[in-house]
Amino acid sequence: MVSRMPFPASQVSQKLSGLVIGVDEAGRGPLAGPVVAAAVVLCKPRPAGLDDSKKLSRERRAVLEGHIKRRCRWAVGVVEVEDIDRLNIFGATMLAMTLAVAALCEQIDEDVAEVLIDGNLTPHGRRPEWCWPARPIVGGDAIEPCISAASIIAKEHRDRLMRTAAEVHPHYGWERNAGYGTPEHLAALRVHGITPLHRRSFAPVAQLVLI
Repeated sequence: MVSRMPFPASQVSQKLSGLVIGVDEAGRGPLAGPVVAAAVVLCKPRPAGLDDSKKLSRERRAVLEGHIKRRCRWAVGVVEVEDIDRLNIFGATMLAMTLAVAALCEQIDEDVAEVLIDGNLTPHGRRPEWCWPARPIVGGDAIEPCISAASIIAKEHRDRLMRTAAEVHPHYGWERNAGYGTPEHLAALRVHGITPLHRRSFAPVAQLVLI
C-alpha cells in the first residue's frame, strides 16, 4: 500500500543541485500492524517547529502534519504484516522507504540530489528498485528538518492505521500503544490470542503460535 524546533539548513544540502528528500519510518518495534515510511521534500519557508516526532506531543504532531501536508511534497510507503513476516522487519523497512521515495518521485519533475535517511543504513544495495543517491544520518530525525518532517508524517499515518485497527480488534489497546508490546497488549495476547495483524515472526507472538 502506497498511498522543529528550528534547525540550520544542512551545509551539504545547500551545495547540492536538485531536491533533497528526507525519509524516516515508524513501526519497526511493534508486535502488530504495518511498518510505515514517509518521504518529504520541504517547502520554503519550511514549517516552524519541526523535530523528532517522538519528542513532540500528539497535539503538536497533528498540527505539524497538517502544515507539512498542505505546503510540502510528501508520500508514504506501507508494508503490511505478511511482508514483514516474509522479509523480516529490516527488509520490510527498506521496502517501505523505497515505496515512499518512489511514490514521491512520481509527484515531482526535478532531479533528486540526495535522500537523507534516519539511521545508519539505507536501501541502497538492499532493494533492487532503489536508484537514488542516499546518505544515512544517525539521529537524523532530530537534526535534519526534512527527516523530522518525514518522521512526523510516518508516525501520524501509522497511528491512524492502528486506531482504525483497534476498532476491529478492541482488546489489545492499539489506539493507545500502537501495537507495541506493552503489558496491556501482552496480557490481551495471552487471553484473546493473536490476530491477522500480529507479526508472527516476532518472539512474543511466535511463542503463542507454538502453544
